[in-house]
Amino acid sequence: MGTTRAAISRRSLFLAGGSALALALTGTARAATRDRFRIGLTPVFLDNRVEFQAAWRAYLERGLGAEVTFVQRQTYREITDLVRTAQLDAAWVCGFPYVRNQEHMRLLAVPLYQGEPLYQAYLIVPSSDNETTRITDLRGRIFVFSDPDSNSGFLDPQVRLIRAGEDPEHFFARTFFAWSHRDVVMAVAEGLANGGSVDGYVWETLRRNQPELAAHTRVVGRSERYGFPPFVTPRSLPQADFALLQNLMTSMSNDPAGSELLAELNLDGFVPGDPGLFDGIRRSVRALNGS
Repeated sequence: MGTTRAAISRRSLFLAGGSALALALTGTARAATRDRFRIGLTPVFLDNRVEFQAAWRAYLERGLGAEVTFVQRQTYREITDLVRTAQLDAAWVCGFPYVRNQEHMRLLAVPLYQGEPLYQAYLIVPSSDNETTRITDLRGRIFVFSDPDSNSGFLDPQVRLIRAGEDPEHFFARTFFAWSHRDVVMAVAEGLANGGSVDGYVWETLRRNQPELAAHTRVVGRSERYGFPPFVTPRSLPQADFALLQNLMTSMSNDPAGSELLAELNLDGFVPGDPGLFDGIRRSVRALNGS
């Protein structure tokens, strides 16, 4: 990315402090203008985490003074369409759909992972594969993607091949979508695919929580660092609701209950971030489109 990692971290932390200070100085309303917030999720982050979702929902409801409903869909496209049409008040999406729909979305919060609002795409193969060292070694093999609107699970490997002078449409013998990063790891671990591309944060979290699954795969490549998949809102969300929700999320790390939830997510916190975090994805989109 054009901005150094250290500069991004300093800028993000400054923005987080500035947001909190602005709320304190302006006296932004502490009560929401609505009695319910609808927040969109995909299986990427909270697949089969029913108890955690209940705890997070209760935390958000206490902070917002309003009911919170998590709306889950299988794909990024479904969640993106709900944000575009303002049928959701916020959603956790990937940087790829955010970049492509920025005129309809407002950046709410970006997770901090290992102290930075950044992550990497991981190229993985079965642990029994001791020969593959790069994506071009997988010519004529079976490859699994996560979602066609995923940066790490689709865009990044496509662009890696383009930059290597290959045609992604004809490089692999067969490709398929698993629809979640965890299922990409499972497909590679079980030998259903010879390789796959996943969100490195998800793989590292699986290595911590389900080491027996991650151990059946091997990381053979890491991408540049991209802006971490963000929370967004429709641009039509009232400013008072936006500010209240943003302040609640960016202050989680300062609250014992919030810190406990963050630990479950394997995250350090949330910062407001800025659109420049996603410049690397913008470059990849241009490369995919041949511009």
